[in-house]
Amino acid sequence: MDQPKQILIIDDDAAMRKLIGFNLKKAGYDVIEADGPGQAFEHLEKTTPDLVLCDIMMSGMDGFTFCEKVRSQEKYKALPFIFVSAKSSLADKERAVALGADDYITKPFILDELLLKIRSLLKRSEIYKAYGAKKVIEEITQTAKPKILIVDDDKVLTKLLAAALEKNDFEVKVAHNAFDGFNIAKEFKPDLILSDILMPEADGFEFRNLLSADKELKQVPFVFLTSKTEEQDILKGYEYGVYDYVLKTAGMNVITAKVKAIVDSLQKERKKVVEEIQHAAETIKLKVVPDAPPKLDGYIIEQWHQTYQGIPGGDFLDYIKLSSDTYAIAFGDVMGKKWGAWYFAFAYAGYIRSAIRFVAQSGEEHSPAKIMEKLNRAIYQDAKVSEIFATLSLIVINVLTNEIKYTGAGDLPLLIKRAKTGEVMKIESDGLLLGFLEDSEYEDINIKLELNDEIAIFTDGVVEAKNEDGEQFGHTRIQEVFKNYEGGSFLRALKERLLQFTNMKLDDDTTALWIKRIS
Repeated sequence: MDQPKQILIIDDDAAMRKLIGFNLKKAGYDVIEADGPGQAFEHLEKTTPDLVLCDIMMSGMDGFTFCEKVRSQEKYKALPFIFVSAKSSLADKERAVALGADDYITKPFILDELLLKIRSLLKRSEIYKAYGAKKVIEEITQTAKPKILIVDDDKVLTKLLAAALEKNDFEVKVAHNAFDGFNIAKEFKPDLILSDILMPEADGFEFRNLLSADKELKQVPFVFLTSKTEEQDILKGYEYGVYDYVLKTAGMNVITAKVKAIVDSLQKERKKVVEEIQHAAETIKLKVVPDAPPKLDGYIIEQWHQTYQGIPGGDFLDYIKLSSDTYAIAFGDVMGKKWGAWYFAFAYAGYIRSAIRFVAQSGEEHSPAKIMEKLNRAIYQDAKVSEIFATLSLIVINVLTNEIKYTGAGDLPLLIKRAKTGEVMKIESDGLLLGFLEDSEYEDINIKLELNDEIAIFTDGVVEAKNEDGEQFGHTRIQEVFKNYEGGSFLRALKERLLQFTNMKLDDDTTALWIKRIS
């Protein structure tokens, strides 16, 4: 059974604390009472409540100062916070939201309204955690402007609100009916949707239903921007999964401040999740890409691996010594998003090492095709790992004979550059993705490297990197860099060109490998 939510009530009026506390307990909440900020801080040192209700006019420290001090502490930046005060001026409400309050209720209040707002804010807090984590792992960049979609048939209001939000550094799209709003949301992928209720063709509730039927859009925080204040409408909205109501009559400054507070809470949750993921990756101390390649006589080997915003992804790279003069190189990409792909990449790395050891110890020829077949069979028979497909390139390099054997499973083409002619060729394998069929067959491709010949291979994070117009970097540009770079390092030239093309914004983990024979 779920633990009841805990609410901290801060008010120097004992009667008011008891009244609110009694009704909250009756509604199933645990209650902590504090007669002022001093006692509240003592409680916060012992436990973190799920929500805070705070008066403003109190002896000693007022509620505004308390809120500011609470919000200054990292662990309380996303703590749901509601002011409950007799102060009713617009200036006080604007100040409350600016300090980080999530809502403001004026005394005397209607008990059902208070309970509704508490329920709404607690639900929104849960959404922040689920949605914030999902988005940061999949696609949101911390540096991007927050995206807001406004859906309202009032063209004057949407123009004014869009201007106010853009002035506060939001990226805004506007739609004047539900169906246009849905289509824009699919493409725009907003961080927050503001929608009117009363609209032609389909009202706000029907629009919410459209979004709820979409597996991606149903998680986007949805707020009604409306002039309807009837209790029945508010209750109906919560049944539809609406996270909050914002009154059009509140004024542009209050609406903008409230939107900012919601988005700020999302970003704080995302930041916290990223830090936890990075900490987990560092604590586990397991790597799917080594810090540096091995040194092989007569060869330069360089690697470039860049995670997406420090979040481990599905790219993996490994070097396994087969004999004094022979190395196997495994280079691949687990299909999935960031953290989840990274998790399965460990399983693949373990299988690859086991398959290579088995072939090496069996006395069989060092054939990447044989290694791949054993690896594929083991992955196919693993019920969990077989559900997650991966691409893999296997290269076996002999530094005495300068021969390379290569095979691939659903991988991108390997590039080879011949020093004598300067010609760049693509070498493509036709092997199926690992785990797709139990008896997939793979074939060795033999390559003889002459002096100063080079090979390069890369994951889809390089090929599919996009510029601000949505154009992919693509194979052609990679081949141009490979063919035309002069001296030094190919990977350095590739990195410079790629970051220039994307304006330093890579939206996936990126891995590339370069090998050159120098003697």
